[in-house]
Amino acid sequence: MLMKNYYYKCFSCGARWISDEIEENSHYLCPNCVGKNKPHSPLVGCLRILYDYDIIKTEYTLEFFKKKKPGNIFQFPLLLPLKSEAQEVMKTRMALPENSLNKIAFDSHKSVFILDDTHNPTFSYKDRASVLVLAKALELGKDTICTASTGNAASSMSGLCAMVGMRSKIFVPSSIPHEKLTQIRMYGAEVEKINGSYDDAYDISINESQKHGWYNRNTAYNPLTTEGKKSGGFDIFLQLNCNAPDKVFVPTGDGSIISGIYKGFYDLKQLDLIEKIPQLIAVQAEGSSGIIDYLESNEFHYKESDTLADSISVNAPRNLYMAVDAIKSTVGFGIKVSDDEILRAEKYLSQQHGYFVEPSAAAAWAGFVKYSHRTELKDETIVVLLTGSGLKDIKNAERALMMKEI
Repeated sequence: MLMKNYYYKCFSCGARWISDEIEENSHYLCPNCVGKNKPHSPLVGCLRILYDYDIIKTEYTLEFFKKKKPGNIFQFPLLLPLKSEAQEVMKTRMALPENSLNKIAFDSHKSVFILDDTHNPTFSYKDRASVLVLAKALELGKDTICTASTGNAASSMSGLCAMVGMRSKIFVPSSIPHEKLTQIRMYGAEVEKINGSYDDAYDISINESQKHGWYNRNTAYNPLTTEGKKSGGFDIFLQLNCNAPDKVFVPTGDGSIISGIYKGFYDLKQLDLIEKIPQLIAVQAEGSSGIIDYLESNEFHYKESDTLADSISVNAPRNLYMAVDAIKSTVGFGIKVSDDEILRAEKYLSQQHGYFVEPSAAAAWAGFVKYSHRTELKDETIVVLLTGSGLKDIKNAERALMMKEI
């Protein structure tokens, strides 16, 4: 039995909660703030998981990290909110590739790296969150996990559930790409297609999980999702010889991935392993830019999304406040890209570098290219996240092939 001191802290009101209070009472959001939430709105009361870093740093030294290989977050038990050992299948079948960070040639800039998450167990970054959610669900004795998703989180959760015999209940919007829906069903999930948006599916899934006692994986709602996604920061650090990059370009929808990347580097900074957290750049589609709009105006306005990049298409970014804080805290910024720019980036990455990614992942590259065209690139180390396989959306890959420019 692993014993460690971790607790939950409300991002909105700052209240601290012992782990038993949150986990044994099936709380996902801060009990003080949960009543302030409204449908189709960013979440108030998101919880961040924190540790006793002063004690951990005596064991998790730079030498400790240098001996570790990327791809398996379970090798850092003192930085995980688990009270028991994860099942062996999570350390083997659910492990991620060890060599996911690759340097590529771009103009005269010599230090551009790709974090390629297209070869994960279900072919997307969402496996980083799902594996930790699954570990906690098993620890709590749950028999069903549910989630709302535009596709990747659902296929990830249902695929990993299938590996351990866990039941999965999935709520998806009517606009889900056919390939993603097929993948989810192939894993044996029970799928309910909602005649509405992702945001509709999100709210329905919360109501249903409360009614039936299912463990809910929803992005940002379940703090384990952000905590799982921090492993991307760890893997970047490990593959840069235990150094942090200067900038990370992140495809952004709900804001959970960029919040997770921030948390990974935050943990490393608390352990005195890095001097500062990298600048985080949120890349959003022009038709779904709620986080960047909030950055610019400090106000949230609900707006129907309109982009072919389904994985970052959200009307109400649920992790908006935490994501904006991550961007501001690192002196980061946001970049909007058009659907045409996304498709050109998808085609370019495939034909020039051999990375076949879905539109949401291509958006991050489109954002980096846009940045490089308007800014003189310094001698910096830059990482661009490629978060999902192009096989998940063949229809838009065919559209990308029609683009004249590459």
